[in-house]
Amino acid sequence: MLTVVNEDGTTPHGSLIDEIVREGARRMLAAALEAEVNTYIAELADQRDGSGRRLVVRNGYHQPRRVTTAAGAIEVKAPRVNDRRVDETTGERKRFSSSILPPWARKSPKISEVLPLLYLHGLSSGDFVPALEQFLGSSAGLSPATVTRLTTQWQADHKAFSERDLSATDYVYVWADGIHRRIRLAEAKSCVLVVMGVHADGTKELIAMADGYRESAESWADLLRDAARRGMRAPVLVVGDGALGFWKALAEVFPEARHQRCWVHKTANVLNALPKSAQPGARKALQDIYNAEDREHAVDAVAAFDKTYGSKWPKAVKKITDDVDELLAFYDFPVEHWVHLRTTNPIESTFAIVRLRTKVTKGAGSAAAALAMVFKLVESAQARWRAVNAPHLVALVRAGARFERGQLVERPEALVA
Repeated sequence: MLTVVNEDGTTPHGSLIDEIVREGARRMLAAALEAEVNTYIAELADQRDGSGRRLVVRNGYHQPRRVTTAAGAIEVKAPRVNDRRVDETTGERKRFSSSILPPWARKSPKISEVLPLLYLHGLSSGDFVPALEQFLGSSAGLSPATVTRLTTQWQADHKAFSERDLSATDYVYVWADGIHRRIRLAEAKSCVLVVMGVHADGTKELIAMADGYRESAESWADLLRDAARRGMRAPVLVVGDGALGFWKALAEVFPEARHQRCWVHKTANVLNALPKSAQPGARKALQDIYNAEDREHAVDAVAAFDKTYGSKWPKAVKKITDDVDELLAFYDFPVEHWVHLRTTNPIESTFAIVRLRTKVTKGAGSAAAALAMVFKLVESAQARWRAVNAPHLVALVRAGARFERGQLVERPEALVA
């Protein structure tokens, strides 16, 4: 394809590099569609009519259409298939449907991920088209009406997620946190209450997400009661910030679950109670506690921290000594899981994708819509979450296996015997 290039390296349709990227994407998509159709036809080559003619053959191309992708808007001519087979049950003709490019697709799923992020940054649905048109080179599939339909669908998706049955799932480990973000929630002090869990196979999953108040035990209790009503079983260990009203709610709904305080939050709280001159040394002393090789060494590190800082800053030290059991609970679990269990980082790292660094525009937009868009962003990120280390040990934890110094010392069958 010949393209006129101006002296400044641009083309009539934008920069040369963007044109090259779009052309490469167009060719790769075309090749993938051709390969998909060829595979489909080859697999059905033995399907023939009474005259010996193939029932599934190529039939030219569909009309060209423009599809908005992360590489920009590209024109696609999808191969067409003539499938003359008949479904014996319904009596209807069978049809080929591309899994790469569905019949009515006008944008890639990645573009849909961008839309809630733009909304959370304060753009209205009417702003999406000019904003993305400059970047993608086309506004195809991004009309305000389309965006409005998407936001409605996202709210329906979040509602279905919040009402799903949890009786068939088993969360062995759970993280809980209240994420304060400047999104369009009902009140300034409200936040997103988030609960994530680890299945017995080691994979992570978002359990619940709702509006609420971080310090409110009742907000957390409502969320946990609802999860219990839908069949959620008590987890073995729960990780959270010590300042949450969550712990009171957890004791009410799942009293058998063990508690683990987040070391990131605890470290910040301790350092805030110390003068700046003492903070570097205190930070290192705290790291010696939660990075100790086992519980015994961690207890010794707590005693050393108390001896060093207790006489001058007793309030800072009490933040550790008063919560020792909850801070060191993770040492009773597999050593491979310690890195996952001592902080709420699985939630914090996920919510980095919705952290806003700009002032949100005051305008149209409901709390339900904002929460649904946060949910869609997290749902997208969930597909990329990795399992915990040594996932095979999670099932042993649920079964009641005992670990000392992070090592398995008693299997579940031994407990039964």
